[in-house]
Amino acid sequence: MKIGLVPHSWSLTPRRAIAVQKRLAARVAQTKPPGELRFIAGLDAAFSHDGELCLSAVVLWDLRQGEVVEQQASARRLHFPYIPGLLSFREMPALLAALRKLKQTPDAVVCDGQGLAHPRRFGIACHVGVVLDLPAIGCAKSRLVGTHDEPKLQRGSRAPLTDKEEVIGTVLRTQTGIKPVYVSVGHRMDLATAERIVLDCAIRFRLPEPTRLADRLVAAAKRARGSDRSD
Repeated sequence: MKIGLVPHSWSLTPRRAIAVQKRLAARVAQTKPPGELRFIAGLDAAFSHDGELCLSAVVLWDLRQGEVVEQQASARRLHFPYIPGLLSFREMPALLAALRKLKQTPDAVVCDGQGLAHPRRFGIACHVGVVLDLPAIGCAKSRLVGTHDEPKLQRGSRAPLTDKEEVIGTVLRTQTGIKPVYVSVGHRMDLATAERIVLDCAIRFRLPEPTRLADRLVAAAKRARGSDRSD
């Protein structure tokens, strides 16, 4: 897929990165996406054993047919340190490299991370969505900010995630009796649609299939690099 120019440099100090987040947060659109969102791209990233590379994967999922259409992977050298709340500056160069390899442009992207459920309301799903100008959803395995009640144990149960009296996401039970996930708007998305997409994609496991399969892809790439290093 074709990706336009990124509206900032990746060579930034943490202070400048925070300023970029605050500036781009104003571009996030919380709107219901028009039409059918059929082809959903799941994104995930991991880091090589030596800490020098970010390994990324994208899996394009056909929500109507319930099958993988395409998958791609990439790796990029790391230039940004690990700082909570600034994950996107560490992972996005590799994620964008994998996305560029897709033959088909997704209707929406789901990131393994936060969207608006972020201290500056600009998690990695917002960053990816704004850069791609595509509908985007954050679906995280853990909470970064906010408070919530525990949703009921049945699949589909949910509870609002709030911070400073603002609803910033949903705690969503995707499988009965399994830990919930944290869903939030990334860009060009409303929360109700984000919840529906995540639940529709979580057909067998806790995580939606596109991000679950992307996680497996980067885990395999990490294992392969570990094997190469030990030979």
